[in-house]
Amino acid sequence: MIEGLDGAGKRTLTSRLIDAFTHKGMSVTQLAFPRYEQSVHAQLAQDALYGRLGDVIDSVHGMAMLFALDRRDAAEGIRDDLAKHDVVLLDRYVASNAAYSAARLGQDAGGEFVEWVRALEMDRFALPVPDLQIYLQVPTEVALQRARGREHAEARQRDRYESDTNLQELTGRVYEQLANKNWLSDWRVLDGVSTVDLDEIITSCC
Repeated sequence: MIEGLDGAGKRTLTSRLIDAFTHKGMSVTQLAFPRYEQSVHAQLAQDALYGRLGDVIDSVHGMAMLFALDRRDAAEGIRDDLAKHDVVLLDRYVASNAAYSAARLGQDAGGEFVEWVRALEMDRFALPVPDLQIYLQVPTEVALQRARGREHAEARQRDRYESDTNLQELTGRVYEQLANKNWLSDWRVLDGVSTVDLDEIITSCC
């Protein structure tokens, strides 16, 4: 699982890992959350993030539930992929729901909302437990600059979460806390700006 702020470089690292695993002759597949092109729950969350669902965006529990339901619908496919492939790479997973939602409420990784997300997604929805979670740590201003560049390159407007500088900063802090406590499974924290750090994780994984 690859986690990080919007603009942290998750897609870039995913692509590099796929190339490295493939070069080693390993079978690898990937999936990115939210699945805006496939899941009605993710599409509803996207509509809320762009202000198209009234006050739904104001409900932290409601938004977290939509993102969680997207993963629940994908769970069977993930389990099938785990049985068929040597490596399954996920761009964002349960930790993203915990980090962003807790940050919105001003809570830390030890707060009740992180536990609510864990109980919902891991216990009630029985999602597969990740073997390793990689957190790409970047300064908030770097992540925002990258997100703005992607906005221009993709000719799309950033959503409510992506454009909220304070939320991004608070989310980064919760991510760091989740990584420090190895929430759900083992974590690796990488400097998302350092090429050396990224090369090291690719070498160690492959």
